[in-house]
Amino acid sequence: MFAGFNWQQMFSAFIALFAVIDIIGSIPIIINLKEKGKGVNAMKATIISFVLLIGFFYAGDMLLKLFRVDIESFAVAGAFVIFLLSLEMILDIEIFKNQGPIKEATLVPLVFPLLAGAGAFTMLLSLRAEYADINIIIALILNMIWVYFVVSMTGRVERFLGKGGIYIIRKFFGIILLAIAVRLFTANITLLIEALQKH
Repeated sequence: MFAGFNWQQMFSAFIALFAVIDIIGSIPIIINLKEKGKGVNAMKATIISFVLLIGFFYAGDMLLKLFRVDIESFAVAGAFVIFLLSLEMILDIEIFKNQGPIKEATLVPLVFPLLAGAGAFTMLLSLRAEYADINIIIALILNMIWVYFVVSMTGRVERFLGKGGIYIIRKFFGIILLAIAVRLFTANITLLIEALQKH
């Protein structure tokens, strides 16, 4: 199909991004924004999120080189961010507070930090340390299609799943994220230790 394409890598990357983007868990936030009269444009949110994420996916490496940070170090740091995100989802606590000045709902808080936030940026670069680019890009495109579908049909999705369903899904993906954080940390800390020993 494509050079370097691997079903298992693509599926693993899809699940990892699905968990960190957590659009299902964001449904109550989107509904709350709509109730407050703040317009949410599904197509605009999806396109801007995709452009930001794909831009960071390719430019993130250059930024890291600029600050002399290797991808393994970033992945270990990312593991901590993903760990904190998972704690938010599992324990119902707020660690990442959005106190920015912009009030437009499509860009803030929907695109940033809910869709294209620190967690998603971190996950993309962390995945890049392990998987072929093509698998991550396909996984990201599939996630963005899913995001568009959910954002454009938030009312129906909430009615279908119910508040209890959304709550359970959020908890489940919180545990998935926690497992991903542990795996990222253990895999990349070993590489870092090996690199330090060589020096």
